[in-house]
This record gives sequence, structure tokens and C-alpha cells, in this order.
Amino acid sequence: MSSFHFNAVLLDISNQLSGEDLSSLKFLCKELIGKRQQEHIDTGRKLFQVLTERGQLGADNRQPLHDLLLRIKRQDLCDKLTHFESPAEPADPQPDDEERAKLDIATEVIAENLGKSWRKLGRKLGLTDVKLESISKRHPTELEETAVELLKEWRKNRGAEAQTEELIKALRACQFNLTADKVMSRLENLQTSG
Repeated sequence: MSSFHFNAVLLDISNQLSGEDLSSLKFLCKELIGKRQQEHIDTGRKLFQVLTERGQLGADNRQPLHDLLLRIKRQDLCDKLTHFESPAEPADPQPDDEERAKLDIATEVIAENLGKSWRKLGRKLGLTDVKLESISKRHPTELEETAVELLKEWRKNRGAEAQTEELIKALRACQFNLTADKVMSRLENLQTSG
């Protein structure tokens, strides 16, 4: 993401912060920003500028701001930060078409069967607790949507390396053998009918 585009996102986020939000963010940053300097910060833009100057924020270092926004319960602004990354970085390598089709089927089967144990699978697939918490907040009551989001995140992280076999191994490692068998069965049906 270019710094111009990143600054445009920061400006947009700044414009949507309430006074209470800004106050909470400043409170969370008091270890980084001294009291005297905090007195001069009256907009999100100024706060982001100070964080950038201190190396705590940048186009390649968005996670700290993401975490701060999550802590003040502004998921909508976290989403702006997260969703802005996707279109700006379309060159992510993807698996071939056949593997993508298999992954789509696996995602569908896992979402239908995973239920409340989605975090266990997420950890086995290497997602961080921060990422899992973010996914949980996006879909607090819809377990199927949570599982779909989890697998989307995993696929994004793995890029061209995302393989159905890896998903099946992770399911078996979590003792989700029935779900793994269902995925394999669905894939076999695809190959016999396709």
C-alpha cells in the first residue's frame, strides 16, 4: 500500500473518531506519548502522526492501530484498515483453479460442520489469537460465517501455498475426523462427477 493511500485511510478513520474514541486512544497510548505532547493532540490525525513519527504506525505496520481500534470497540474502523489492504495488493499468488475449487468445497463443508471449535482449527492453521479475536468480533453469533471468515484469512495468509490436504491434516490433528472425512467424500464426488 502506498503511503499516500495509507494516509488517505488514516484521514478517513480520523474523521470518524468521536471525542470519546480519541480520548480512549490517547489513554491507551500514554506509555508511548508523554502527557505534555498528549495535550496538543486533539484529532485522530495528530495522534496518527505522532505514532508514525515514533515508528508505531506505517503502511507496513498497521497492526498496532488495528489493535487499538479493536480495544475501543470500533470494529467498523478496523474493517476499513483491513479491507483497504485487499484491493491495494491484488498480486497475491493464488492456487490454481482446480485447487481453488477444492478449497471452496472444503470451506463449505467445514463451515457446515465446525461449530464452536473453529478457534482450535484456526490455531492449528497458524492464525494468531489477535486475528482470531478479530474474526470473532465480525461474526459473534454466526458460527458458519465465522468458519468461512477463518478459512478466508488462512487462504489469504497462505496464498498459492493453500492446499486442501493441509486443511484435512489440520482437521485430523484437531480430532475433527468426521469433518475431514466429509471433506474428502465431497472432493471424491467432485472428481467422479467432474
